[in-house]
Amino acid sequence: MSRVSVGAKRLLVGRPFRSDTIGATRLRKRIALPVFASDALSSVAYAPQEIFLVLSIAGMSAIALTPWVGVAVAFVMVVVIACYRQNVHAYPSGGGDYEVATVNLGPRAGLGVGAALLIDYVLTVAVSISAAAANIGSAIPFVQSHAVFFAVLAIAGLAAVNLRGIRESGAMFAVPVYAFLASMIALIVWGLLQVEVLGRDLSAESAEFDLVPAEGAEVTGLALAFVVAKSFASGCAALTGVEAIHNGVPAFRKPRARNAAITLAILGVLSVSFLLGLIALARRLGVRIAENPATQLVGAPEGYQQKTMIAQLAEPVFAGLPIVFYVVMVVTATILVLAANTAFNGFPVLASVLARDKYLPRQLATRGDRLAFSNGIVLLAIAAIALVIAFDAQVTVLIQLYIVGVFVAFTLGQLGMVRHWTRRLRHEEIPAVRRRARRSRAVNAVGFALTSGVLIIVMATKFFSGAYIAVLAMVAVFGVMRLIHRHYDAVARELDDSSREVVLPSRTHCLVLVSKLHLPTLRALAYAR
Repeated sequence: MSRVSVGAKRLLVGRPFRSDTIGATRLRKRIALPVFASDALSSVAYAPQEIFLVLSIAGMSAIALTPWVGVAVAFVMVVVIACYRQNVHAYPSGGGDYEVATVNLGPRAGLGVGAALLIDYVLTVAVSISAAAANIGSAIPFVQSHAVFFAVLAIAGLAAVNLRGIRESGAMFAVPVYAFLASMIALIVWGLLQVEVLGRDLSAESAEFDLVPAEGAEVTGLALAFVVAKSFASGCAALTGVEAIHNGVPAFRKPRARNAAITLAILGVLSVSFLLGLIALARRLGVRIAENPATQLVGAPEGYQQKTMIAQLAEPVFAGLPIVFYVVMVVTATILVLAANTAFNGFPVLASVLARDKYLPRQLATRGDRLAFSNGIVLLAIAAIALVIAFDAQVTVLIQLYIVGVFVAFTLGQLGMVRHWTRRLRHEEIPAVRRRARRSRAVNAVGFALTSGVLIIVMATKFFSGAYIAVLAMVAVFGVMRLIHRHYDAVARELDDSSREVVLPSRTHCLVLVSKLHLPTLRALAYAR
């Protein structure tokens, strides 16, 4: 490499780390939370909004169901987090659901999980960055009109930060993540306090509009049930990112499994509280979110630009403090950008595991100068940028492709855990250990039942809305990985073939390239002779 290219690399990535210092890059819980949980935490910025948006198809009568849909999503989240607390103790090596499915259900099931998670990580980046553009665009119109450009720049910036190493990126992301947590607590607590305790009459800017059903929509009977099921499926986007902590256990400081389990519990408490709190506040302030504002919001001024739910809540809650409104919007947009960082930590680790098992090119298992999986980071950035450009950074469109992969992984992973505990019970004789194993198996069995049910609902309600694209992508990645595995197996057989007769050369030619005649050169020539 030239001095210019080396200098540019050092400016972007930093000085290389010694390989024996990798232990120093392990994360404390307070840094691991923003690194691995920012995706799940940030989903509250768009998951509640999607529940309202889908139900808006049926008009105002269906909006009354938003609390029940939110409670259902929160219940699934609590169960899934409880399941993953079992997973991190049983499989702390970082393979996640891929390892669980491979060991307990076979290589094909494991490969299916791997393909699903790889696609889901790419979609996580695309959806989170697009949602960030939408939120900051609610406060800054310039960003709204240049959403794709903003998204591409944000993805490139995230990739550059992650190329500098996990510890450095984690410390860099901790401040904005904790700022987001503080802003959500302030928004929900202060908003509900004003309405419920102080008796103030707060209302969102859209509360004055009348929400009518989408044109031509039938909202009774089975049609209403379908709309409710679809809103539940969209709300389940709040569960994405939970699996990242399981995949990232090796990045935690010792005791790794215990620290990861504690981080999962903290994530669960925060995510459920934010999800239900925002839905409750939105109901009290009369927020209207429509799929087609131009035709569904009666009374809205001509050219009305629909703002995000967070923006519609923050404006009245902090009406006397406009600077706080802008802080909330900037912090929300920032956390959505950083949510993609969960994928930038999960995707390269999973890709390295798949590469180690010969399902992806071995270059993806190689650490870069800063001990991060640099090739995986670059590959993820390229794929996410392509998606953002292809779908014009539209959250509502991208989210239809979303969560299919993660619930495929959830379902197969929980089934694998049920088999894991069943096998362990066959050979375990200590009563206390058997009781713990039975309890863990029951938790994972409930998780399997719930996640498989959600997967069925997602496929039934979203398949023709765009989920089929994600399914086709998973099938394609699955097929490519099998072909790569066959190639590596064929090369290994050829290298290990001892049946062929070894023919020794009758004459050996040796070429020594010399730039200057000195002692090392003379020794090389003597060895060649």
